[in-house]
Amino acid sequence: MLVESGDTMERKPRFYQATVDEIRSGETTDVYFVRTVQIIREAGLDRHVRAELSVKSLPSEYPWAVLAGMEELYALLEGIDVSIRGMPEGSIVRPYEPVLEIEGSYLSFAVLETAMLGLLCESSGVATKAARIRALAGERLLVSFGARRMHPSVAPVIERAAFIGGCDGVSVVKSARALGEDPTGTTPHALMLLVGDTVEAMLLYDRIVESSAPRIALIDTFLDEKFEAVRVADALGERLAGVRLDTPGSRRGDFAEILREVRWELDLRGYEHVRLVVSGGLDEKHILELCPLVYGFGVGTSIANARTIDFGLDIVEIDGRPVSKRGKMSGAKQVWRDQEALTDTVLPLTATAPGAGHVPMLVPLVERGRLLIELPTARAIRTRVLEQLDIVGTEVIPEA
Repeated sequence: MLVESGDTMERKPRFYQATVDEIRSGETTDVYFVRTVQIIREAGLDRHVRAELSVKSLPSEYPWAVLAGMEELYALLEGIDVSIRGMPEGSIVRPYEPVLEIEGSYLSFAVLETAMLGLLCESSGVATKAARIRALAGERLLVSFGARRMHPSVAPVIERAAFIGGCDGVSVVKSARALGEDPTGTTPHALMLLVGDTVEAMLLYDRIVESSAPRIALIDTFLDEKFEAVRVADALGERLAGVRLDTPGSRRGDFAEILREVRWELDLRGYEHVRLVVSGGLDEKHILELCPLVYGFGVGTSIANARTIDFGLDIVEIDGRPVSKRGKMSGAKQVWRDQEALTDTVLPLTATAPGAGHVPMLVPLVERGRLLIELPTARAIRTRVLEQLDIVGTEVIPEA
């Protein structure tokens, strides 16, 4: 933003983010779509098309991904004269199979392709990473702590995807409100430092903060973790729900051994009820290693900065005639899923089911701009993901 100041122009600081109206109007598109629209319109070449959105590839260790971001895609296309068949949000998806088909005039959605891909690529990447960590963590608590690793304007987007993928809670207030959940968190180092002592800080927390918030003490600010854990447990007794270790790498050493020491000292003094929660730079290999020792994990960077899922959108039919670019199968399709194994068979849309127990995954979602389904809650989508993880979760091999 430029403002006049005498004979000069001074630039004021601003937030660099697109508004919803700018996104829906196509201002966040790649410029080559703008030029394509100009050519097609002036040459009178607009056509009725079917275009498929599919996973082009996955990170090498990933056997599957979780489809997320569909609700925002509905919002993007609301009122536009297109029809959509697609998989429900939260579905397990694999490469080379369509997850969504959009049908209508090409010019009706051409400038929205960039936004459509962006919505699904990022959210699906985050949901997939969360699902992988959930599969490795089993029944242990898993909380999204990644808000400080992302632009704040997209925090609700990222944490919704993390929740859908299997996180039990999210830390950002607005994100939790949008999900219809309570925000989840413990205590920061800042509280301990300002008060000057871990025990005194937790006594203040216990006296001032609402009773519904679990009393979980951060115990790595001043002293050795096991001594701080015992001090806080002595002070709060049964009111202490847990202790969190966010020990920095420069002081961590053998993190698993530190946890064993803390657990030993607490149990020895009768504090078996105090749970151990860990955070700080955790990824899949750490989750698997620490699972036997802890109650739960706070995971930030590895979920918030998850690798995106590489979706692509390709025309497969023009005016009813199958046509596609090289490397892409032309024509409308259906994805038939074996309900027990969650394996898929892709066939032409006119083909019948490949066998008993197969269900069609591409179902009508939008008809000429009108949403046909009742939107599920984030918790319902999360439940769907967890049910599928019961089948495909064993395929997860931890990233190094």
